[in-house]
Amino acid sequence: MFFKRINRYNTKTARREDYYSLVESYRNALGEPSHRTLLSLGYEIDSTLPLREISDKLNDLVAGKRSLFPLEERAEKFTWELYRQLIKEKKIDTVHRMQQEAGEWECVDLRTIQNEDVRELGSEWMALQALQELDIAGFLSGCGWDEEDIQLALTHIVSRAVYPASELKTSGYIRENSGICELTGYPVKQITKDKLYSITKKLYGEKNGLELYLSRKTNDLFDLEDKIILYDLTNTYFEGSKRTSGLSRYGRSKEKRNDCPLVVLALVVNVEGFIKYSSIFKGNTADCKTLASTIDNLRTITSTSEKRAIVVIDAGIATSENLALLKEKHYDYVCVSRSSLKNYTEAATEPVRVKDNRDREIELREVRVEDGDSEYYLKVDSPLKAVKESAMNNLFVQRFEEELKKIASGIHKKGCTKNYGKVCERIGRLKAKYRATGKMFSVEIVKEEQDKNREEQDKSKKKKAKSRDDQDQCREIRWHLIPEAVVEKRKEHGIYFLKTSLKKAEDSASQESLIWTIYNCIRNLESSFRCIKSDLDLRPVYHHTDDAAEAHLHLGLLAYWLVNTVRHKLKKHDIRFNWSELVRIMNTQKTVTTSVENDRNQIIRIRKCSEPSEKVKLIYNALGYRQAPFIRKKSVVNKTEIKKNKIADLLNFSSG
Repeated sequence: MFFKRINRYNTKTARREDYYSLVESYRNALGEPSHRTLLSLGYEIDSTLPLREISDKLNDLVAGKRSLFPLEERAEKFTWELYRQLIKEKKIDTVHRMQQEAGEWECVDLRTIQNEDVRELGSEWMALQALQELDIAGFLSGCGWDEEDIQLALTHIVSRAVYPASELKTSGYIRENSGICELTGYPVKQITKDKLYSITKKLYGEKNGLELYLSRKTNDLFDLEDKIILYDLTNTYFEGSKRTSGLSRYGRSKEKRNDCPLVVLALVVNVEGFIKYSSIFKGNTADCKTLASTIDNLRTITSTSEKRAIVVIDAGIATSENLALLKEKHYDYVCVSRSSLKNYTEAATEPVRVKDNRDREIELREVRVEDGDSEYYLKVDSPLKAVKESAMNNLFVQRFEEELKKIASGIHKKGCTKNYGKVCERIGRLKAKYRATGKMFSVEIVKEEQDKNREEQDKSKKKKAKSRDDQDQCREIRWHLIPEAVVEKRKEHGIYFLKTSLKKAEDSASQESLIWTIYNCIRNLESSFRCIKSDLDLRPVYHHTDDAAEAHLHLGLLAYWLVNTVRHKLKKHDIRFNWSELVRIMNTQKTVTTSVENDRNQIIRIRKCSEPSEKVKLIYNALGYRQAPFIRKKSVVNKTEIKKNKIADLLNFSSG
């Protein structure tokens, strides 16, 4: 085909101009050369375009040939526009459209198609891009780490986030299931559990520097000011006795695993859920005893701003000593009052009504304490909490009565406790177990009456008895609920008090709403703990030595940093999957190698990422991340077949 130019009259401009057409030559049935117009291009063609070169490239494209050298940009663009128009209007034979803009065509044997080396990719690629955003590799490089250790560290942190398990299981997952090594560049065949152990301990050696760097990096990355910080503790348990450990101790487990030794993890977190500071304590450390050793680090770790942050703590930490310590360090605080206030008066102002996360109305009212306490108190009346506490109280009453019935029925059974002193002891222990419920009951223990003759006989037979109480027997136990105590208990349902050192604002309504909003930030800390302990599987700890256990906990916190980076960005787009669900969705994207044999006895191998689903695309777009680490990797090798005689020839072959 070629361009044909005819000078003719243009009715629009009322003058003669060059009219262009794209035509092809052919021979008709008589064998005579003829021309056929393929496209009428009109008068408006740039005369500076190299029409000869464009027509030559069009002929190559129709013939299925590939040009070695592209035309200049305008000519190349015009060529492809004409080629697409020819195809659209079916002006050229479709057989010759085998090779298009980015198409590669091969004649292959479909029976030889194989898919192999299928690996997880989506969650690893998302997590690695979050790590690249935090630039942990840049920090480690600045600490003098070599490239291989940095690659292994990134591999382990990402694996910990997407597949939280022991180093032994993680090494198997990386070698057999995950595509993370393909992304980080670390040789997958060199992955062993021992290398993962060693890199975990090496990362723990950079704990203080990493925490300070990541604290400031996330503030700069997301423009955070850390005006409010949250402090709380959790614990995790060890599997094994840990007899030689200086860290593990038996204590009160928050997972109800009091049979296992524990370790306490303290976290300082900002409102957005990013860790500011972490510390590890012995398992029997009380919550209220940890703030003193943490408070001095808050100034250097939490923020670079001049103003001190507001500290939000729970009732377990809010002792009078800790609150005095916060005041001494010039920190404002918001906490739950450890005791229910009795002597107080409500302010004359109207109560402020807000809604909780379940859209239930909550009433807030300022109260004044009569003992002269200068702190600001806020009474919170929650109907939803009242329903919950009422149900719990009914359950405790039911259990208390069931235990009393067991003790009472045992008096009339053979072999059960009937002694007056022992029965009193059992009821005393029951009241200690249900301290609040026991105050609502009146319990009477009736002794068995004895005549004088019987009494004298018993005295002569039991001269060695220690006391008279040991000889007395119980006849029955009577109990009933005290109506006044029940009414008083019901009045307390759903009511608790917030305490703060913040000065009272002129607008009382705005002050009450502000304190309520600040305190509710502690829900973010609870969410962080759930993610760390459940989604990242920080419990239990199987390591035998203290340094390995501390390194294990620190690795989990590093994984949480990238997890919270992803979740924080998704929340801005109202995408609120928990981390486990997010990993499940992202794991629908895989990477796979497809091999096939062509007609030239060659094996074509193509390594390609699967197309992301609609949900995965939505997540990538919300995060602003690339949807695939690479488009395609292709290799072509000649197929070799070694025959029987050829083996002997190869053995006898020598360079001489």
